[in-house]
Amino acid sequence: MRQALLVSVAASRSALAPDLELLADLARAGGRLGIDTEFVSEGRYLPLLCLVQIAVPDPSAVSGVRVELLDPMAASAPDPQPLAAVLADASIEVVMHAGRQDVAILSREWRTSVRCLFDTQVGAAFAGLGAQLGLTALVGALLDRRAARSASFTRWDARPLDEEQLAYARDDVVHLIALADALHERLDGSGRLEWAREECRRLEHSSDERNPETAYRRLPRVARLNGRQRAVARELAAWRERTAAAENRPLGSVLGDAQLVELASRQPTTTDQLRQTRGLHPPTLRRRGDALLEAIARGLAAPPLAREDDERPPPSAGLAPLISLSEALVRARVAEAAIAYELVATRADLQAIAQCSRSGAPEPSVRTLTGWRRELVGAELLELLAGHRSLSIERGALRVRDV
Repeated sequence: MRQALLVSVAASRSALAPDLELLADLARAGGRLGIDTEFVSEGRYLPLLCLVQIAVPDPSAVSGVRVELLDPMAASAPDPQPLAAVLADASIEVVMHAGRQDVAILSREWRTSVRCLFDTQVGAAFAGLGAQLGLTALVGALLDRRAARSASFTRWDARPLDEEQLAYARDDVVHLIALADALHERLDGSGRLEWAREECRRLEHSSDERNPETAYRRLPRVARLNGRQRAVARELAAWRERTAAAENRPLGSVLGDAQLVELASRQPTTTDQLRQTRGLHPPTLRRRGDALLEAIARGLAAPPLAREDDERPPPSAGLAPLISLSEALVRARVAEAAIAYELVATRADLQAIAQCSRSGAPEPSVRTLTGWRRELVGAELLELLAGHRSLSIERGALRVRDV
């Protein structure tokens, strides 16, 4: 049955500059702060923060929750320092839903850190409700309420914001504290609350700021380049990052990934050679040709660049059966624990583990072998690949035995 939730809200477009000191005091008194952001990333180097939604416990509100909206784009926007201090206070739980990008934007814009994060999407995955569960579905599943989602894709950077946008924004935070309560109860009962908290701590370090000198590591197929090509790729990627940041435009509008890797592979040294690169259009050549040749020249003059330890080489032949065996064990254990598989391992993680096990190399630095994941299945997976465990099917179920 749908339930109505009454909250204390700033009801008009003119009320987007709340008393942040009061909100910070309420958050400290209640030990909780629910927060969400609206932003625009299209056509920009980094996302633009457009709106911040805040929910705090408030005994004077009918529902016990106070919701306020803050417009950081307004000329009269208050200094966010009171809320920034709350985010960095390890004694106050910060509740978000799918908050990785929110953490990154708030940390950058408010020059703060986020501590004691509880992400309700992460909590839902540990509660057996599925990975990547949306806010609307989670509110319906746990609170038997409906969340309005009519303004999800809208121009948050346009002013003034209309009432539909403001209602949508409030709805994004109004249920966060109640969701956290419901998930805490479930996870505490299943013994998974500390696992969820550990996973949320990983999100506290989310950042959207990039180091130009290491940007090349994110390029597709970079592991296939030789040392000289990698040095050129590093210079091209660093130039692209700095250019995109200076012009506040997406990386791809400066130079596409495919073209960058192709230039690193072929290493043209003249404009005529640049023209032979597929996808490098005449306007780009006219505007950026000299800069591209200069970046390539810097890469050619630099020492060849060795592969980083954390870069995974292409899989060796015959590795697929070991990866499949590993996946079978992981899926069996997550099914028993009633948590989402996506929380525990990716195929790349399993590939790295299998590759190192097969070659006798030290354990790879992958999340499956750390913290609660190692406790759940990581240590057992290493024993399986070392030949100390075996898998069999008994009565339609997977069984693990000592060897």
